[in-house]
Amino acid sequence: MIRVIATFFLFISTQANAQNAAAEKEIKETLAAFFEGLHQGDSTLLKTTIYQDIKIQTTFANKEGKAVLRTESKEGLLKSIASKKPTDVYLEKLLSYTIKIDGNLASVWTPYEFYLNGTFSHCGANSFQLFKKNGIWKIIYLVDMRRRQNCKAFKNKK
Repeated sequence: MIRVIATFFLFISTQANAQNAAAEKEIKETLAAFFEGLHQGDSTLLKTTIYQDIKIQTTFANKEGKAVLRTESKEGLLKSIASKKPTDVYLEKLLSYTIKIDGNLASVWTPYEFYLNGTFSHCGANSFQLFKKNGIWKIIYLVDMRRRQNCKAFKNKK
């Protein structure tokens, strides 16, 4: 009887891990498409990854060193991506992913380094909240933190 119960729990655990791995892959694909849209200046592609009512915020320290939280609209984000100069090369290098999933809700933490035209600009972390509706993961909330000091980046290198 103990073997049957142990086998049952092993089977359930294996199934849950496989489902979680598949969801993580889907989430990473959503984020990859988001960043491809960002890097290419393709607001149409980026728009496919975000939810209709997305909330977008950025935190940084102002010149006096005080914390600032700025909110941007979905339209503002898409407009800034669409107006990217063709000569500008964006590279947001994600250093790692920490993904937590519960049903149709996911949270992703991604520390990053940002390069503009091959030159180090800033570093920080992104926090994404995603929602799965009709089998598709969409970003419902994005907050990023930006700083120029205390970065582990290799400045001026990709």
